[in-house]
Amino acid sequence: MKNIGVVGAGVMGTGLAQNLAQYDYCVRLVDVSDGKLEKAEDQIRQHIRLQNMLSKGGTIVDPKVVLNNIVTSTDYKVLGDADFVIENVTEDWPTKQAVYKQLDLICPDYTIFAANTSAISITRIASTTGRASQILGMHFMNPVPMKTMVEVIKGYHTADETICAAKELLKGIGKECVVVNDSPGFVSNRVLMLTVNEAIFLVHDRVATAEDIDKIFKSCFGHKMGPLETADLIGLDTILLSIEVLQESFCDDKYRPCPLLKQMVDAGLYGRKNGQGFYKY
Repeated sequence: MKNIGVVGAGVMGTGLAQNLAQYDYCVRLVDVSDGKLEKAEDQIRQHIRLQNMLSKGGTIVDPKVVLNNIVTSTDYKVLGDADFVIENVTEDWPTKQAVYKQLDLICPDYTIFAANTSAISITRIASTTGRASQILGMHFMNPVPMKTMVEVIKGYHTADETICAAKELLKGIGKECVVVNDSPGFVSNRVLMLTVNEAIFLVHDRVATAEDIDKIFKSCFGHKMGPLETADLIGLDTILLSIEVLQESFCDDKYRPCPLLKQMVDAGLYGRKNGQGFYKY
């Protein structure tokens, strides 16, 4: 496996393309507009500069070398020879469904598809393709180049060979993984989204400020980030979509989104990605 497709040039897709390219994989990064792809290239340059500043005498990465390993395009046809494709589009079922139908038509029969999704069922995604045994979930953490653990999800039809190929790819970019079975939200987000949503309810109910809630989690439990800092990092729009998927999937009111979360998303307060969430950036 050398030719890796990355669909979606948002925060996660951009970080993933950078991570793969730094390990000399040939990356095809696809998104709907040239503007988004240009922004992704700029973000990769910035991220590498920051990494180099923090390296403290370690290996210095040349952004030109990394970007030379990345081909950007708005045309899915560049994935025509991809060995492995990782999808990172928004947590919206119709959008994902359309993407996988295109990928299934364009990519070779041997290509493996991995969904970098927060909550949507891998088995459901596989049902849109003619290669269900070659579909799995690979839930990367943000920021991708700095996080070494990946949650790998096995769908109902996912073959053991597909899991082995995913493990091989992850090892090739310096990552470890834990394999879990398919269920909406998997392990990480089934727990995390509840925690974040309840923390937002605490702000909504005026029990405590965002700063104090995060301080309790960091000081009492040793978390590096509090739940609301984490929400801003992920993106409040993504948090809302994920918690809505969980509510729909389990038909359980414990996943009901906090009204404050809905209001903030309606107001365009997404977090780090656009400079304002529970904190200003």
